[in-house]
Amino acid sequence: MQKDSTTPNVSRRNFLKFSWGALAGLVSLEMGALTLAYLQPRLAQGEFGSVITAGKVDDFPPGSVTHISNGRFYLSRLPDGGFLAFYQRCTHLGCNVPWDQAEGAFVCPCHNSKFTPDGAVMNPPAPRPLDLFPISIEKGEVQVDTSKPLVRQAFTPSQVVYA
Repeated sequence: MQKDSTTPNVSRRNFLKFSWGALAGLVSLEMGALTLAYLQPRLAQGEFGSVITAGKVDDFPPGSVTHISNGRFYLSRLPDGGFLAFYQRCTHLGCNVPWDQAEGAFVCPCHNSKFTPDGAVMNPPAPRPLDLFPISIEKGEVQVDTSKPLVRQAFTPSQVVYA
């Protein structure tokens, strides 16, 4: 039998090599896509890393500090009615800093740093005030954006949000 000069010469071996190579490439692409999908953060509304509704303005009496556990922050309502949202991490070594109602301060259990209700350092070794989260008040509800903590060097009245 004579071969036609226009017919490509593909052996069974070359066809199988090409098929296995194409299959391996496809599997590699799928695994890469699955890995990227797995590594993407899954932020749900109301969880840390997203905007969290802390509650209605009237739920927080002036002079109160409320822990919002799903947001990993404390919502402080100052005596003048302004709001501050503090990240619960100490600025010294990152320990969780609880609010001590008896002392009226945030007290770090690791190295005894203390912070005022407006987050300023009362007792070192913390080098700076507690970090803040941006607050907005919409339709009478306090919204806190936990996606980016605001690093600050000192307390200023401009950081306070009013209803």
